[in-house]
Amino acid sequence: MNDRLPIHDAIPDLLTALRRAQRAVLMAPPGAGKTTVVPLALLDAGVFDGKLVMLEPRRLAARAAAERMAQTLGEQVGGTVGYRIRGEAKVSTATRIEVVTEGILTRMLQSDPSLAGIGAVIFDEFHERSLNADLGLALTWEAMQALRDDLKLVVMSATLDAEPVARLLDDAPILRSDGRAFPVETRHLPAPLPKTARLPDATATLVREALAQTEGGVLVFLPGEGEIRRSEAALRPHLPDDCHLHPLFGAMPFAAQRAAIAPAASGRKVVLATAIAETSLTIQDIRVVVDAGWSRRARFDAGSGMSRLVTERVSKAEAEQRRGRAGRVAPGVCYRLWTKGEEGGLPPFPPAEIETADLAPLALELAAWGAPDGAGLAFLTPPNAGVLTEAQALLRSLGALDATGRITTHGRRLVRLPLHPRLGHMLATAGPDAAPLAALWGERDPLPRSAPVDLSLRLEAIRDPKGFTANRGMTPNRGTIERIRTEAKRLRRLIDTPSGELSDAQMAALAYPDRVGLRRPGDAPRFVLSGGKGAVIEDSDPLAAARLIVVTDTDGNPREARIRQAIRISEGELRATFGDEIVWVDHVAWSKREGRVVARRRERLGALVLDDRQWKDAPADAMARAMLDGVRDLGLRPTDAARRFIARVELLRLGGADLPDMTDDALMNQLEEWLLPHLEGVRSAADWKRFDPLDALRARLDWAQMSLVDHEAPAHFTTPMGRRIPIDYGGEVPEISLRLQEMFGTTRHPMIGTTPLRVTLLSPAGRPVQTTTDIPNFWANSYQDVRKDMRGRYPKHPWPEDPTQADPTLRAKPRKG
Repeated sequence: MNDRLPIHDAIPDLLTALRRAQRAVLMAPPGAGKTTVVPLALLDAGVFDGKLVMLEPRRLAARAAAERMAQTLGEQVGGTVGYRIRGEAKVSTATRIEVVTEGILTRMLQSDPSLAGIGAVIFDEFHERSLNADLGLALTWEAMQALRDDLKLVVMSATLDAEPVARLLDDAPILRSDGRAFPVETRHLPAPLPKTARLPDATATLVREALAQTEGGVLVFLPGEGEIRRSEAALRPHLPDDCHLHPLFGAMPFAAQRAAIAPAASGRKVVLATAIAETSLTIQDIRVVVDAGWSRRARFDAGSGMSRLVTERVSKAEAEQRRGRAGRVAPGVCYRLWTKGEEGGLPPFPPAEIETADLAPLALELAAWGAPDGAGLAFLTPPNAGVLTEAQALLRSLGALDATGRITTHGRRLVRLPLHPRLGHMLATAGPDAAPLAALWGERDPLPRSAPVDLSLRLEAIRDPKGFTANRGMTPNRGTIERIRTEAKRLRRLIDTPSGELSDAQMAALAYPDRVGLRRPGDAPRFVLSGGKGAVIEDSDPLAAARLIVVTDTDGNPREARIRQAIRISEGELRATFGDEIVWVDHVAWSKREGRVVARRRERLGALVLDDRQWKDAPADAMARAMLDGVRDLGLRPTDAARRFIARVELLRLGGADLPDMTDDALMNQLEEWLLPHLEGVRSAADWKRFDPLDALRARLDWAQMSLVDHEAPAHFTTPMGRRIPIDYGGEVPEISLRLQEMFGTTRHPMIGTTPLRVTLLSPAGRPVQTTTDIPNFWANSYQDVRKDMRGRYPKHPWPEDPTQADPTLRAKPRKG
């Protein structure tokens, strides 16, 4: 350790903190040397027994860190310092420092929560906030508190605010180190890029400008492999002969990655990299950074149940990390593909992965740990409860969790597989034959973008690349195919389940039981998925005409996902795969579109209806209950008689009588109580229009209440001639209308309790003549004026001088003989 780095100044305080508190948070900017110095310093100081495990978020960084530390000790990797990443390990019985990618620590903890044989754990580059790092820290902290008070824990970060992490770890000591960074000049665009500008072309132009104005290696940050390849194509014809161009992304073979980070033997080099080069790696001869300003992240949409890669503007923290790469070895220059004014609109930090990722793997790990909801675990950002619930629902459908949320035996088997639970379930159920599918879904599409969506074409290309090209006229990506085949071999070794002789479509359905698609009726190729979502396929695609498919990849659109990969499945294959889950469901419901109750028996797989038949003998109570929804849709339609009854009850209730509330709102809210028993035979809007609810309304009142209503608010007024006239209670006061002559002889005004009945007296033609609440007063005063007017108009009808002495009549005067 002759080459002294800034981090060396922080080592004494770090050792003191670990001896006293067992834990520490170390803040050190890029270039301080924390990744390779701290583990060796802890080993040299003897502050831990057994082994030190250091977590790195990326495989390339894990390899590079282990190699650098081994080189410092003058050893080969696999001696004192080793590494373990997915599919590869270089460790031995002599290994004391083991650099691992984050999921491996989780496996260690789940297998042995006490971490026997491990004396220290370091979380490097924690500011990247990967899901596995957050989970690993939460589990390690609980293990320390419950089982291992001697375990040493260090969280190292470059840009993350230290205080929240320290509080999470019960006020852990915070240590800070300066970085060893040379000054970096930042150059922005003079004006925003036109909206029509293509990112690869604009980036290539800026790289050429940087090469012309600077010296040393150039590191270019682009969002993904596609942009790297297109930028490479745009740039290569314009590079001088002594300039070496290297792509750098996670899916590349390790030899190609090593070539990209190694110093150029001669001339200059340009490295086109993804975010893989933001942290941990030191590319020794880089003095110039060109930042295209974009980053690619996986975002999970709980509503659609699907993840999609989105390209987003880089955050200020990420841009600063990238900028720092130019000042590692000498003064440098950072070119940014945006203006200084645009910089203010960048978000301060990227989101933590736990906020945007598919939480199914996390939900499975939490269930295996015995904390299904994560309660009590030290998460810097707790998982979203709604997204976690969706993830648990998926795990139940895969048989990994039981109905209570506890992990099953099958779930524990999936935990041990280094795969998403979907793929682990498929591999564990179908056996080694499913390995190519699982490997394919972990890689980019090996076929060109213009290829049909049919998954079987990809499998055909994997099994026989040469024959595929000859037969299909398409050339798959050779590197991708080789990576898939290598990964498939590794996965076959992980599983001891014998092959189940399932078709490719059946295996795909095992992984995606919620994405079995049934074509909707109509011309457009739209599918409803078994999980309840929708998806659409291009009209021109050969699978557009398929009745049943399994959708394995979409663009993740939450409204209607566009299918990017799928496979046709027959109904026979579907029934053989999900026979126990295909059930007949009796369906009785109000159809707003048809205006009637519909009774069907449907054979369903999730949201899919495989068969649909009329249910002719549906129970009457089910039909009546469905009709209640029809009533809610159509609204109350009381007959005149029912309306008068409601008004009578309301008149007395508002006056203090103990009677049920019969306002419209109350009746609608209590339909099941008063209407349901009377709906037999009512099935449609037409039936409801004919239905008289009077009997149902009267049935709400007991005998005493009905007697009260009939006595205090009678339904009819009996005229002096014995006729029964309905009383209208809908106005301010009860009222009736009848012919004036029918009230002859009346000397007392009719009353409803203590309320005078409003009487509208009609002419022989039925037109209102007078409205009164005092008949005797009318006879004594206004009647004579009415008589004078009416005698001339209706001479054939009686108009006696003293109506109190006349007999009531509805007849005209008899003709004179």
